[in-house]
Amino acid sequence: MARRPIGQVLERDGARGTTFALRFRAYGKRRYVTLGGDWEGCTRQRAEVELENVLADVRRGIWREPDPVPVVEEARPEPTFHEFASEWLEAKRPELKPRSADDYEWALTHHLLPFFAGHRLSEITRQEVDRYKAVKVRDRERIERARGDAQKRGERFDERGLNNGTINKTLTRLAQILEAAVDYGLIPANPAVGKRRRLKAERPRRPWVEPEQLPTLLDCATGLLGERGRPLLTTLAGAGLRIDEALSLERRNVNIARGTLTVADAKTAAGVRVVDLTPAVRDELALWLDCSPHKAQRDLAFPTSTGAKDSRQNARRTLRAAVARANVKLAELGIDPIGSVSPHGLRRTYAALRCAAGDDVAYTAAQIGHEDPAFTLRVYTQAVKRRQRLSENELAEFNRALEWAQWARPTAPERKPIGHERAQTLLLPAQRYPAALPLQ
Repeated sequence: MARRPIGQVLERDGARGTTFALRFRAYGKRRYVTLGGDWEGCTRQRAEVELENVLADVRRGIWREPDPVPVVEEARPEPTFHEFASEWLEAKRPELKPRSADDYEWALTHHLLPFFAGHRLSEITRQEVDRYKAVKVRDRERIERARGDAQKRGERFDERGLNNGTINKTLTRLAQILEAAVDYGLIPANPAVGKRRRLKAERPRRPWVEPEQLPTLLDCATGLLGERGRPLLTTLAGAGLRIDEALSLERRNVNIARGTLTVADAKTAAGVRVVDLTPAVRDELALWLDCSPHKAQRDLAFPTSTGAKDSRQNARRTLRAAVARANVKLAELGIDPIGSVSPHGLRRTYAALRCAAGDDVAYTAAQIGHEDPAFTLRVYTQAVKRRQRLSENELAEFNRALEWAQWARPTAPERKPIGHERAQTLLLPAQRYPAALPLQ
């Protein structure tokens, strides 16, 4: 025979006053039920009556344990753009290359956050995005006026406003962040997407060193950047490396005997590659590595005097100095001066030379680290058309550059090779270098 259900009323005094609970046995187990919710203001007498009702239900077998009171979580306040963008960037950072992470951070800290930091996500509307664009355009106009005033006073002025293309890049970053907010259900739509949210931007003009300008440029780079200016520019123009690939290149990744260098890390999968070196580039690198005091296998090929990795800024300054020297000599030859070119522009020079040398387009694209040969095809078409319009002096220098870029040395060159002052060392590798120059 089952035990007769019994129980008792428990009374407790707390911060919210006196509360009551029922303790009893039901279906072979001890039970504990707090009288809350509708029982607010409950008295001892009312609690006793409820206990009798519960025990009666237990005897009849109809008592059921009450559903737990649902816990209502306090709604998290809508994040600001600053809070959400910071979390987004930290989550995104592990999948980004260091340079890309720096670009993302630059767009946020210098441009997007100063304008949108205090906005709640729902407050970033299409109208606010357009207002951001207008502010950036006005900032650029203000900076250009200040630049003009500084030039009139003969003062240096380094600040630059953003062109339309760069403003659009910051808007692309904004759209990426807000797309994540849409995915999380924080906002219904992305207000930063669409052509209407972009400024009209001209296709960027990317100047490069034409083949007929290259011999003079390399001659004028001799002695720059602690003697490594010439071999560095030679590697950029003769191997098609990106500037960071060249600055990160280690001696162990340069195989002089085989005539190759290996790019072990790059911004894309196609960028990880083995680059074939022409004899002229191989000899230039061999001479430099032989002279460099940093000879350990893991030492950088183009380090600073202390062995550290050099900066992009130093490489740009070196190129500018070489260009300034070269333009003086190019003017004497009646060849157009080199424009405002960056180290990256020498990759286009490399592609033009390889196309002029008759290399297969797909091979050149692989050597330069591109998955799509479309870029190489465009350069090839331009190089072929342009060569037909060169003057006598330009054609002579073009052929000089092409001779430098050949895979095999001509037996009787008609012109002095690039760097003719160093011909005795560069044209006699068998005397200066053994068959396989060891990298110490």
